[in-house]
Amino acid sequence: MPTPQRIPLWLKVGWTIWLMAWAPAYAWHYGPHAFLWFCDIGNFAIGLALWTESRLLFSWQAVSVLLVQIVWTLDLAGGAIFRWHFARASNYMFDPLIRIEIRLLSLFHIAAAALLIWTLRTFGYDRRAWLAQSLSALVVLPLAWLFGPKENLNWTWSPFGMKQDWMPPWAYLLLCMAAYPVVLYLPGHLLFRLWPGDRGSTKINSC
Repeated sequence: MPTPQRIPLWLKVGWTIWLMAWAPAYAWHYGPHAFLWFCDIGNFAIGLALWTESRLLFSWQAVSVLLVQIVWTLDLAGGAIFRWHFARASNYMFDPLIRIEIRLLSLFHIAAAALLIWTLRTFGYDRRAWLAQSLSALVVLPLAWLFGPKENLNWTWSPFGMKQDWMPPWAYLLLCMAAYPVVLYLPGHLLFRLWPGDRGSTKINSC
């Protein structure tokens, strides 16, 4: 018996159309290497997850970026209301040197966070996600590091754009590779294991 679809077609098509507009604009403005940011990788993975309705893919991206997306959204709100960026994550949203349409495209952080929360509630959490994201980070982080301190992709050269001179760059990269799975991904994994929703139904596409 075929698995019933839980995601409306308009959402799948809408996200796909948005990706087709967002990706070329981002590549033109920031360069293709910008897609090594975990949040940007997440956009493509979410698009695939929407069409496959894969619990694992949704859970994987929730572990990877959901908490970060929430922090970014709160940081943006703090900057807009109080002119205070507590996490220094969304400062660029107020940079007049960046074209307004490019900055507006970054609002995907808010939409992605809301979508991931909804899919966790709808599909439940796949506990393989923490290992999947931890292993993928071991590949993505060194690649991001190769683009140097100016890009500082995934904060592989310094935390949140701050100066890092207390250890060699290669040692800081190794620290990131060891710390991300524990400090960044594990709290979400433990939280999502308690998430309400259907975590065990065989009707869910878990692949």
